[in-house]
Amino acid sequence: MVEKTMNKANTADFTLMDEEVFFQRLAGEHRKLYAIAYSYLRSEADALEAVQEASCRAWMKHKKLKNEQAFTPWLIRITINCCMDELRRKKRVVPAEKLKEKEAQEMRSSDRLDLERAMNRMKPKYRHAVMLKYYQDMTAAEIAKVLNKPEGTIKTWLREGLKQLRNYL
Repeated sequence: MVEKTMNKANTADFTLMDEEVFFQRLAGEHRKLYAIAYSYLRSEADALEAVQEASCRAWMKHKKLKNEQAFTPWLIRITINCCMDELRRKKRVVPAEKLKEKEAQEMRSSDRLDLERAMNRMKPKYRHAVMLKYYQDMTAAEIAKVLNKPEGTIKTWLREGLKQLRNYL
């Protein structure tokens, strides 16, 4: 009986420690996740919400992560998925305020707006690679881990993405 109680206590301590380690690592990646979410969503509130959603999803699925070294790419991938979900949701609902805001923005055309429009026209796989490379300063190897693709594929996507950007601009 005493041995069973000890085993339960050790299991509880391990789970608590596992939880502590998870949230410490998550806190260490928070700025990077926010920057990625902001680069996709272009809104502070939406980016914070996406990071919060990604954190929640990561916690719910953290037991499925087999390799702790893949923690950061795994988190980034979850964040990107949350951002893409939010962008799809926003496409379905366009508030009237946003329409007025969009008209005002079009009157203030600048290079940045042109770049954002061109990025939005790109194929998603190319956009992901280009955003991670040039907005987050990640290497092709790091992007390959995040997107779970071979490094050669990422290099091709970067080349094709830049070609598409040149055509759109």
